[in-house]
Amino acid sequence: MNLRHLIPIFDNSVSNWALEARLLRWLTLIWLFVGLIMLFSASYPVADARQNDGLYYFKRQLLWVLVGLVGFNIIVNLPLQKILGQSHWFLMVFLVLIFVTLIPGLGKKAFDAARWIAIGPIPIQPSELIKPFLVLQSARLFGQWERISWRVRLAWLVVFGLVLLGILAQPNLSTTALCGMTIWLIALASGLPYKYLGGTAIGGVMLAVLSISIKEYQRKRVMSFMNPWADATGDGYQLVQSLLAVGSGRTWGAGFGLSQQKLFYLPIQDTDFIFAVFAEEFGFVGSMALLGLLAIFATLGLVVALKAKNIVHRLVAIGVTILMVGQSLLHIGVATGSLPTTGLPLPMFSYGGNSMIASLIAAALLIRVARESSEAEVVPLRKPLFSNERRR
Repeated sequence: MNLRHLIPIFDNSVSNWALEARLLRWLTLIWLFVGLIMLFSASYPVADARQNDGLYYFKRQLLWVLVGLVGFNIIVNLPLQKILGQSHWFLMVFLVLIFVTLIPGLGKKAFDAARWIAIGPIPIQPSELIKPFLVLQSARLFGQWERISWRVRLAWLVVFGLVLLGILAQPNLSTTALCGMTIWLIALASGLPYKYLGGTAIGGVMLAVLSISIKEYQRKRVMSFMNPWADATGDGYQLVQSLLAVGSGRTWGAGFGLSQQKLFYLPIQDTDFIFAVFAEEFGFVGSMALLGLLAIFATLGLVVALKAKNIVHRLVAIGVTILMVGQSLLHIGVATGSLPTTGLPLPMFSYGGNSMIASLIAAALLIRVARESSEAEVVPLRKPLFSNERRR
């Protein structure tokens, strides 16, 4: 393999791709470029104060981007059947790592949640990395639902349940909800009977209510979301500062790098609330442009899904679209006060190597489906009978 082909901008085969695949590739690279610019702005003040280097987080994000782009280009050039054939191994490895994070001394805590493990200097967040493989395995299961036995069905449903329970136990309600909704919507798209879907939906809602009832901090987040101004310096502080940032952007924004809320008013502005900084600096017009980008990505994802002739491939496209666009909308909903405060990163924008790699892998899977949906294998009508026919 030519090593230059591991970098997307040097992939000479792109000109032969289907239109949807090329558009998705460029859209992903634009999304990534804008996200890096935004991270530079949002992270500079806090990096300068904490690390004495304003570029500290930006430089590390660039390293993760390079790793992610190598994986991205491998996947877009690898047959999807091979990827699907190995997805269950990755899913099981990350499932084990999710439970490893719950072991005291091995799991690294941040904001009272054990979501990371450290492999040397490299932090691993298995709940982020498992997302694209959860999509792949869900598509495999529900796409072949009628052709597999109940024993196999139940075994994988138990695995999915363990994934969700493990993430919830960290605790990470927002990621649990996102993964659960993604699996459920893939099952819905596959045509699974409503009696199964209805029971699962009710169970998921009850589990979420139970978690909120048990975890006091989750309950406080929901209550503060309903009226953040009632405790603007306490539980509602994050949302109030986020709303001030979004509102300060007005129509055209304060300008790139000129956000005031990122100057130690808005907490975790380079991850969970990076959209608020974006809205302050680029205003309503910039926010609409970002939503437009998400709408185009979602539309292309739907077109790719509709064109896919293989049901499993179609479900992969649907799952990736839900994951990328759905997570983005949830993040924006939190920053604008439309949803309770959660800890979901904005794909391609938020600081974090695990989220970046998972996002690039997911985008690559959608592009791969687009490529295969529009490529037909050329089969000769008859085999040559003589060697001289072959030469002709």
